[in-house]
Amino acid sequence: MAATAVLRSIPVLMLFLMCLEQIVLSQVENQFVFNGFNGTNLHLDGIAEIQPNGLLKLTNTTKRQIGRAFFPFPLKFNRSSTNYISDSLSFSTNFVFAMVPAEETNPRGGHGIAFTISPTMEVPGAAPTQYLGLFNASTNGLSSNHVFAVELDAVPTAEFGEISGGHVGIDVNNLRSLESAPPAYFADDEGGNKSLDLLTGNPMQLWIDYEDDNKVLNVTLAPMRSNKPSRPLLSTSVDLSTVLLDSMYVGFSSSTGELTSSQYILGWSFSKIGKAESLDYTKLPSLPHQSKSKSSSNLQIIIPLIAVVFLLVTIPGGAYVIRMKKYEEIQEEWEKEFGPQRFSFKDLYKATKGFKEKELLGSGGFGRVYRGVLPSSNEQVAVKRISHDSRQGMKEFVTEIVSMGRLRHRNLVQLLGYCRRKGELLLVYDYMPNGSLDKFLFSNSMPNLSWGQRFWILKGVASALLYLHEEWEQVVIHRDVKASNILLDANFNGRLGDFGLAKLYDHGSNPSTTRVVGTVGYIAPELARTGKATTSTDVFAFGIFMLELACGRNPLEPQLESEEIILADWVCELWKAGAILGAADPRLEGNYVTDEMEMVLKLGVLCTNPIAANRPSTRQMVQHLDGNINLLDIPLDSVRIDITPVENVTSTDFAGSIPTSYEENSISLHSFSSTISILSCGR
Repeated sequence: MAATAVLRSIPVLMLFLMCLEQIVLSQVENQFVFNGFNGTNLHLDGIAEIQPNGLLKLTNTTKRQIGRAFFPFPLKFNRSSTNYISDSLSFSTNFVFAMVPAEETNPRGGHGIAFTISPTMEVPGAAPTQYLGLFNASTNGLSSNHVFAVELDAVPTAEFGEISGGHVGIDVNNLRSLESAPPAYFADDEGGNKSLDLLTGNPMQLWIDYEDDNKVLNVTLAPMRSNKPSRPLLSTSVDLSTVLLDSMYVGFSSSTGELTSSQYILGWSFSKIGKAESLDYTKLPSLPHQSKSKSSSNLQIIIPLIAVVFLLVTIPGGAYVIRMKKYEEIQEEWEKEFGPQRFSFKDLYKATKGFKEKELLGSGGFGRVYRGVLPSSNEQVAVKRISHDSRQGMKEFVTEIVSMGRLRHRNLVQLLGYCRRKGELLLVYDYMPNGSLDKFLFSNSMPNLSWGQRFWILKGVASALLYLHEEWEQVVIHRDVKASNILLDANFNGRLGDFGLAKLYDHGSNPSTTRVVGTVGYIAPELARTGKATTSTDVFAFGIFMLELACGRNPLEPQLESEEIILADWVCELWKAGAILGAADPRLEGNYVTDEMEMVLKLGVLCTNPIAANRPSTRQMVQHLDGNINLLDIPLDSVRIDITPVENVTSTDFAGSIPTSYEENSISLHSFSSTISILSCGR
């Protein structure tokens, strides 16, 4: 009987042991402490590494790089998970970090470190610099990211509304922080806040505590060996239940830009079952030795000076001077504020292999575009060389170029920065592997784009134009919207590029430019007469672009019959005849959505109305394309409106465009008179 009872109890005992094992495993998964990282199996990505003394080095002095380190196992956060320890989203963590600038003489660098809770350890498409290796221009701000972060940002970014100087910020799916503050801590013994500098190279400790019951997040900063202050630096109400998924990874993400710093984590403690365990400062690894004696520093200054003098009075010294001349740039005092937006000519020269012809992507207007690979990051870029003969207005022009570098939209080509050298300006853009849209529309050697691809491109570029006109901090008039300035990324998403002719002005004010610029065939009649570009002149050009996308032909075709030369007029006449679908690109072979094609053709005609007031606004245009409003049945029996041509137009009346499209697709000026006398339908 006793033996039988024992046998019967074995399954119960095994079940108990299994439950106990699960509880222990759950405890291990939900809390850990690393006093240094020797022997740990952190998941490292980018340039992150664990040094021999156990120091986690996220970034080094390499430009435009990402460094990440994650706890290798996912943690359970969502309430729906079966968790023997806790069904709460609460968590607690603290870590010791240090940011060491690349140069003592230039304390700026970074960009920074972010403690991160992410659904994946591999963040697809994430970018360095201001994105901290978490997002890029297209993904920043998307609710589908499901990313929570606390950033230690050393370089403020205006596009994210960041405060000047370093700061600590709370981020949810977006690097525009919910709340941020300059680095400081509450000194309990003095009863007040004391400021800190993130980039001194001194180790500091950060505590992050989230209480799910009252939805409060506290972030506390202090020097490494200080007790945790009684008051947090940041305390805000935030509901993470819609952000954190069932399975999430915790770790760190960091990045550098044109300015760099070495960014370290010395120790890290994390818990989901109460307060994180305190770190043992005596066990933390030491940072690399930074201090240098005064005599050593003096020697480091004197010896190179002697060497330079020696070089300059010898033949090799002459060769050195010639080499320096090769990379000589123009940089004035006012440009220092642009910081990371400035590239060195030496880097761009090496990136393009000396601007070799085989790296040439295209030329036109007053610039040539080269493919390049930045030596510091292996990032592919497009480098545009633009001639400029005068320094007059250069400060204003460069300021606008840098301002446009802050534009962020998934359907815009990102302007990364610039360089000035002698008589030229160099602009650095994202590289678009599929080149410009016009090649796919007009070249028989390229694959034909389906209607679905074309319509997707059209909607994307329209949303980018709305962003420029209404949604950014200033109004941006592009002034050169056309198919050759629409670039296609690796996934054939359309991106509007070439901001070389764009102008900025404040919302509510009027643009003051009175110079006709753009490409013949896309210039609105009022722009040709007055030289004043507006959002409506961009709408006109976009209307022409819609028609060339749907019809597969250029805005002007002088070799055709007279009634077909001007694309907008030809489509308008077909509309009046009830045969507008006859304008559809023959290469589509009828494979399109009829309602969409008809809507695009009609909307294109309405956008090219010669009277600016009769054109739809940018927002109305986007609403039509998104299907949010229906295109009204416009009567077309009204008389056509003649516009008197501008006489004696010469090429000097136009500024050349700078084609990010890598190839110019302009049409000769002899047909300009017909362009500005477009006889489109009245409304």
